[in-house]
Amino acid sequence: MSQIVSLFQAAVYFGTVILFGAVGEILAEKSGNLNLGVPGIMYMGGIAGLIAAFLYENGTANPVPAVAILVTLAAAFVMSMIGGLIYSVLTITLRANQNVTGLTLTIFGSGFANLFGGNLNKMAGGAGQISVAFTSGVYRTKIPFLSDSTGVFGEMFFFYGFLAYVAIIVALAVKWFLNRTSVGLNLRAVGENPATADAAGINVTKYKYVATCVGAGISGLGGLYYTMDYIKGTWATDGSIEKLGWLAVALVIFATWKPNRAIWGAYLFGLLSWVYYYLPGLTRSSQEIFKMLPYVVTLLVLIVVSLRRSKESQPPASLGLAYFREDR
Repeated sequence: MSQIVSLFQAAVYFGTVILFGAVGEILAEKSGNLNLGVPGIMYMGGIAGLIAAFLYENGTANPVPAVAILVTLAAAFVMSMIGGLIYSVLTITLRANQNVTGLTLTIFGSGFANLFGGNLNKMAGGAGQISVAFTSGVYRTKIPFLSDSTGVFGEMFFFYGFLAYVAIIVALAVKWFLNRTSVGLNLRAVGENPATADAAGINVTKYKYVATCVGAGISGLGGLYYTMDYIKGTWATDGSIEKLGWLAVALVIFATWKPNRAIWGAYLFGLLSWVYYYLPGLTRSSQEIFKMLPYVVTLLVLIVVSLRRSKESQPPASLGLAYFREDR
């Protein structure tokens, strides 16, 4: 039973990181922008939150939990939005290729984050010394009473910091926004047919900019969660954030661009990412095969969706295509 609980917890930890990244990318792709820079944006969000926590803790004698949360959340969200803004300027205004721009943003984001992560380590006294224990502790605070008094059920469902539950709320809020609000419906129209939306008086450029930047901000929270909660306020250079970022991109396809499906899909991806660790007798090569499972599942879903040709399961019609108003 303990192994099952441990696997479930690992699935939620990884799944939460992936869920933030996927929901943000779904919002961007609904506007027609294919942003493959999600891993880099998650890096930027993670390092920005860590820097903000480090400066706050070292500049305040008695840090306040609420202020620590607000400072780090704001830093991570704003820095990630800057990453989205860079992408938007290049692809929307300058009409650069979206695939190349996204991949470049991933490379830039990882380099940017590791540069500042290395500098933080030096400021803290050496490699691996950076730690923001106070802020990390606030992020990892469990739900009072429920996590300890409900036995195995509490260990499985109330064992996590608040961002794990915020991720689910954000996913449901994005679903409601896209399906139940006029602005969300306009955004979907932009992603499906920007020329028609433009003719109807919708400001295509504004919708694309806002959706991409806000989506990037949401994705960046995944990097913040990984840094503050999963690795407990330190900085890791093992490339884990990048791996989870690519899983988030794959999850968008798996969830067929629906935020509510991304919720259970994220935890499934998290479980598949860790299940090899709990299977006895696996060789190293066998473990590598099991690590491929989330991507194999995504490929299978993509094949099924392509064969079914269901319109509800297809990506936005203008996804990845630059909009030239002069051609309308």
